Amino acid sequence: MKGLLKKAGFSSKNQFIGFSMVVLAGQIVYSAFEAFKGTFYDVLLEVLQVNNTELGIIFSLIGISIFFYVPAAWLNNRFSIKSLLVVGLLIRMFTTFIIIFFTPSFAVLKVIAFIWGVVEAFFWPAVLNGVVLLSAPDKKGIAFGILESARRALEMVMNLLIVAVMALFGGIAIFKGGMLAYNLLIIPLVLYIIKYVPVNGIAAEQKQPKTKSLDALKGLLHVIKIPTVWLSSVAGLTIYWSYINLIYTVPYLQAVFGISRGQAAIFGIINTGAMGVLSGAIAGLLADYVFKSSAKMIFVSLVMTFVTLGLTMVIPKTPDKIGLSIALLMLFSFSIFLAKSVILAPVAEAGISEKYSGSAMSIGSFATYAPVFWAYSLNGHIIDKFVAGDAYQTIFKIGTAVALLGVISALLLVIVSERAKKKRNVSAG
Repeated sequence: MKGLLKKAGFSSKNQFIGFSMVVLAGQIVYSAFEAFKGTFYDVLLEVLQVNNTELGIIFSLIGISIFFYVPAAWLNNRFSIKSLLVVGLLIRMFTTFIIIFFTPSFAVLKVIAFIWGVVEAFFWPAVLNGVVLLSAPDKKGIAFGILESARRALEMVMNLLIVAVMALFGGIAIFKGGMLAYNLLIIPLVLYIIKYVPVNGIAAEQKQPKTKSLDALKGLLHVIKIPTVWLSSVAGLTIYWSYINLIYTVPYLQAVFGISRGQAAIFGIINTGAMGVLSGAIAGLLADYVFKSSAKMIFVSLVMTFVTLGLTMVIPKTPDKIGLSIALLMLFSFSIFLAKSVILAPVAEAGISEKYSGSAMSIGSFATYAPVFWAYSLNGHIIDKFVAGDAYQTIFKIGTAVALLGVISALLLVIVSERAKKKRNVSAG
């Protein structure tokens, strides 16, 4: 067991448990709400007693976190990963209790969604920073790959459990019971985080609070000037935009090739679910053992994304080409999940001081997840404006251009990262 942990980059059992708790926090926090939006969208409408527009507003308010990532970068320097995770989890737990037990009005739901958006801004970078802190310097790809695979697998299993129980017993009460059960998982998770995640960075130093706050600000300003952070963020932006476009592969096959709802459901489960679980573990191994660099693996993945989307557009849309289209779309899914699995790993590999890695993850998240604000609405506008087949062709044309931008930014990232690595090696030697 010790040998296996060491190969994965963990020096002790406690480090592995701490890492596992950080990974679990990165999914459990969303399991009682956001994780349901795909599988249980209609049930959420009924539970919350809102309409489609109102639910869209709720998710948009959660997405407001993008505006708080930069100030949250200071928080992620100033306070420990442990503190930020515990505070974020407890806020989410108590606000989710309000939804479960009191069925609040839409006005109250908007306030809760806004609170969740603010929490997201410091919580998710803390998760990423925890992955960096509790993994070996040369195993960042594996660490980020585990994070992605574990989150995907947890979401699939937890949703399937609710599906199974509702199939047996049915009813909104069962669904709300599932929300409650998943929300209560936060309690033992918090206790384990307190025990196994160490106090890190500036928070662990013996300094006056004012001095720590100033040091955190200096760290933020330092991180903002690092080219690797911004190049990684731009590449991450293209990856996340491509990931958003991935959900349109199912309706594309329905609109262009007329596959049935059942066939579409099976393809969707494989292409947007199982593929994510598989790709995460593979991405980490490829990044650390084959390419020896997450940036290089991201570059290759984005090249594959560009090629597969381009070929999807140009092949004839005839019934005999459906097999080829499905194969290309699955390769597109595999390539984008490979890249997404290590989306901010190049930042972790940039040699940034542990004290300031939290702000690096916040700045990276700010740019990387920005497409959530325009990609969905842009694609929705295209679908409403054009005939179905033409609409998805247009979405994929834009996606191909985005992937090309990703290829260019990832290539620059590789060049800059290699130069910075050589410089660090010369300084160290």
